[in-house]
Amino acid sequence: MHIGAIADDFTGATDLATALRERGLRTAVVIGDNDVPADHDAVVVALKSRTAPVAQAVADSLEAGTRLVAAGAERLYVKYCSTFDSTDEGNIGPVLDAVVSMAGADRTIVVPSFPANGRTVRDGSLYVNGTLLEHSSMRHHPLTPMTKSRLRDILAPQTAATLTEIGRDTVRAGTDALRAAIDEAEPGYLIVDAETDDDLAVIAAASRHLRVLSGGAALAAHLDAPADAAAMLFPVVGRGRLVVCGSASAATRAQIAAAVGQGATMRRVDLDAAASDPDAEIAALVAWVRDLPPTELPLVCSVTELADIRRDASATADAVEHVLSAVVADLVSTGDIHRVVVAGGETSGAVVQALGVSSLEIGPQLAPGVCWSAGQAASGDTVALVLKSGNFGGTDLFTAAWEAIA
Repeated sequence: MHIGAIADDFTGATDLATALRERGLRTAVVIGDNDVPADHDAVVVALKSRTAPVAQAVADSLEAGTRLVAAGAERLYVKYCSTFDSTDEGNIGPVLDAVVSMAGADRTIVVPSFPANGRTVRDGSLYVNGTLLEHSSMRHHPLTPMTKSRLRDILAPQTAATLTEIGRDTVRAGTDALRAAIDEAEPGYLIVDAETDDDLAVIAAASRHLRVLSGGAALAAHLDAPADAAAMLFPVVGRGRLVVCGSASAATRAQIAAAVGQGATMRRVDLDAAASDPDAEIAALVAWVRDLPPTELPLVCSVTELADIRRDASATADAVEHVLSAVVADLVSTGDIHRVVVAGGETSGAVVQALGVSSLEIGPQLAPGVCWSAGQAASGDTVALVLKSGNFGGTDLFTAAWEAIA
């Protein structure tokens, strides 16, 4: 196994797996603590650790890393979001500390850049579509509000490791110059500027000797691997479809509005009912979907505008995840729904776990960082899933996605 990866949420796992698959690596996504296959070039373990308590995130990541090494992984890849979603407590820093130590390494690179989705690092600061992270919509994220842009300032409260910035001039001086800078830096974490895919290609080449890598999915698209991937057959599934949105991101809200404008039928989760009587809310939503004509596209969401976000965001998010995941599991188990688009990393994790899916096969890419995947639910049914990070995908994603597996 060339690469064993640990992803901090389910959308990030499929995002990374898509990049690895396009490099020609036979790639599998393994959910949580399920068995790691030994016959793949790359395996991504999908965790639900981005906003978990720090100790739990570290324990889960170490357990995943240990299983990947035991299965033969030559290198480890710690995958986090390209907007570096975290808090002063973690979880990126503590997880890096644990995995780097477990692997016997003394340094790794930190490269969240994803130029195709507008995430770039310049002078050590992270930008979203040309705007500093702290001034982007991520400042208002209900679980991980990002109020700083300089990556070393975000990481410093999370880790005692030495943080070194490597600037754009060094990257653009070429592979040899960057490798020398990596090797000559003090042990710790090396925050590397990257504004283009060409920059990422140089970083990938200069760091091929490192035992541990860390970054978003875009760096993986440049790892040393064959580029002649064979065509992958995607399972044929039924036509019942559904969109569920737990994300409150600006991109997802725009996608909801666009889908409704193009004829999708929307219903919002009753947040009070989700918290006080979730079983009744689940039953009501399931009945609503079943009552719609099969030609309709049902869309169930929790938030349509920023004002909908509550102060008790964490507790509300947990209730919404439970309701949405239970609705999907019920509709899949009865054969009403076979294809589901899920918006939001935490919601995606809850949906996959509720379905009882143990691994995912990666299918057609819909946008940078967004793809179809397929897995077998505990009910025995094969379900096709788009597990979408809240911030990713074009505005028309919810209505256009179905054409790729028509």
